[in-house]
Amino acid sequence: MAAMTPTAREAAPKPGTDDAEPTPPAAPTRTRTRRRPRVWRGVVLGLGGAYFLVPLIASFVFTVHTPGQGVSFEAYTALLAADGFTESLLLSLGLAAATIALALLLAVPALVAVRIGAPRLRPVVEVMCMLPLVVPPIALVTGISTVLRWGPDHLSRTPLYQTFLAVQNESFPFVLVLAYTVMALPFVYRSLDAGLRAVDVPTLVEAARNCGASWPYVMLRVILPNLRSSLAGAAFLTLALVLGEFTIASLLGFRPFAVWIVSISGAHARMSVAVSLLSLVITWGLLLALSRAGTAQAGTPGAAHPARKGRSSRTPSRTSPKES
Repeated sequence: MAAMTPTAREAAPKPGTDDAEPTPPAAPTRTRTRRRPRVWRGVVLGLGGAYFLVPLIASFVFTVHTPGQGVSFEAYTALLAADGFTESLLLSLGLAAATIALALLLAVPALVAVRIGAPRLRPVVEVMCMLPLVVPPIALVTGISTVLRWGPDHLSRTPLYQTFLAVQNESFPFVLVLAYTVMALPFVYRSLDAGLRAVDVPTLVEAARNCGASWPYVMLRVILPNLRSSLAGAAFLTLALVLGEFTIASLLGFRPFAVWIVSISGAHARMSVAVSLLSLVITWGLLLALSRAGTAQAGTPGAAHPARKGRSSRTPSRTSPKES
């Protein structure tokens, strides 16, 4: 039997003989099937980029080119000296920071408590957080203005009178923070709910509590690090909402950045377009910073360093004579 079975050298066909069968060319078909999605992907991305970039380029050309005078960057150099530019921008950034802090301070403990203790209340919380999408901003600002007019007239002899005056301070109108928090609740809820669904919150909380951790420690060191991307997404959407909101601030008589841009558009057309482009750049920069903060990986204390791990894998383990 051993003599009848051919060896490996005898079974392998020689390159010059007719027994060698060529392998089927499968590579060209793979390249064809892979090139088509790449081509369509490039076309779609190109059309999307043109849809966003062409208006921006046209706006930039409008701000720097004057017919008969040539190219001039006067619209951009006059921004810093424009009346109200710095104050309105800082006011909008402060309102955005306060709105993000208040929205997360309200939403995170409530959603975690519902997730742990009362899962049946989740539909009720979801409906309450989604109501601002149904109520239009004009109806919301009408109700706010009615309450602000009613309060000083009926509460003038109570300590709450000073509260109504404080929330309407022009240097920092806290009433806008309250209104923006209500408007941002749907976006904050969706972002946090998606993050909580991806994490086993009851198990993490139970393990931390069994180890003797307090509730503040559980929230700050156990739950929040696992919701980093969700928190960044909620802050991302809230920042974009506050920087672009116009209706509520205008009807209440305040002047953040969006209202200031509209107020100067009638007298200085080129400057208003330049300010709009600058606001887009500032917003994109802040949003990119938030997205980078959300995607940054936090170093876990128990994780081994890559270099040490590589060294330990390369070094052979020493065995005692008894084990060998």
